[in-house]
Amino acid sequence: MSEFVQILAAVVVVAAVATLFVVVRFGRGRGRSATQEDAVWAERTRALSEAQSEIMVRIKALAEAQTTTQAQLTKALNERLDTVSKGMGDKLEASALKTAQSLGDLKKHLNVIDEAQKNIVELSGQVVGLQDILAHKQARGAFGEVQLADLVQNILPPDAFEMQATLSNKKRADCLILLPNPPGSIAVDAKFPLESFHSLRNAPGDNEKTLAARQFRIDLKKHIDDIAEKYILPGETAESALMFLPSEAVYAELYANFTDVTEYSYRKRVWIVSPTTLMATLNTVRAILKDVRMREQAHIIQQEIHKLLDDVTRLDKRVGNLQSHFDQATNDIRQIRTSSEKIVKRGERIEDLQIEEAGEVGEIAAAVAPAPEASATLPFDSAGGSKSG
Repeated sequence: MSEFVQILAAVVVVAAVATLFVVVRFGRGRGRSATQEDAVWAERTRALSEAQSEIMVRIKALAEAQTTTQAQLTKALNERLDTVSKGMGDKLEASALKTAQSLGDLKKHLNVIDEAQKNIVELSGQVVGLQDILAHKQARGAFGEVQLADLVQNILPPDAFEMQATLSNKKRADCLILLPNPPGSIAVDAKFPLESFHSLRNAPGDNEKTLAARQFRIDLKKHIDDIAEKYILPGETAESALMFLPSEAVYAELYANFTDVTEYSYRKRVWIVSPTTLMATLNTVRAILKDVRMREQAHIIQQEIHKLLDDVTRLDKRVGNLQSHFDQATNDIRQIRTSSEKIVKRGERIEDLQIEEAGEVGEIAAAVAPAPEASATLPFDSAGGSKSG
């Protein structure tokens, strides 16, 4: 950029010199000759031409430098654009991958949500069906009977209960727990009046709730009276009966806000139970049945115990006999041991006696035998014969 400024300055200087030349020529031409004027003019023209040539050279160099600079700038810009384009492409590619992955995860979550929504819809349908069941009195009774049957069958043995048992008064109990006298069989009723309870829960205002609570008490007491009249039969059943509530919520509401009804059921000897309390009651019944069966088998157990005692006495007697045999054998072995010791001692004595006798005989023979020199001069040997003979 500085060279371009210098060239422009040179052009301006040349133009100024040319202008000055023209002015001087026309101003001083009157006092000079034509030959001198031409020589000066030629010299100045030559200088101007040289300056113009130098300016052209510089302009050409400037053009070349500008071209080179422009090429370098273009190359740098292209490289920078390529780098930026590559970076943008990598970022766009990474962003596209992340976006695709996020979309895939979103699709999976949407599928899970769809499945959950289907399950919720199905569960809603089941809840609606359950509400329909609980809204219908007979269906609600069947639902309570099924739940009662499941609890009883899972806890008590098959011969300890009877479902849909008919009593002597032609009334049918939902379940009859068979217990011996006392206390006797206990009837269980699974039909609970839930209409008044739903009315109580759905009452919009305080007055409606008061009326619904009053009706709920009336219905409950009537149901308790019906159970006491139908299922408590002297001499046939126990002096109490069970009213089964298939809902823990209703049971909690009853014992929390209707204590007068529960006290009325105590007086009527009708025990109100929920699924949880019924399980505890049935476990107690199972323990009672086990104790009753143990008492029924007590005489067999006693007989077996007497037999066991006889066997123990007989075994003790035989052990005593075996002990006496062992004692006699021990005594015999002791006597045999004594006899063997005496025999050994006598043998040792005899052996000592034989050794002593052998020693005495050797001494006598040594005394009687002649000396070796004397025996050599004898005409006869020791046997009495002659040597030659």
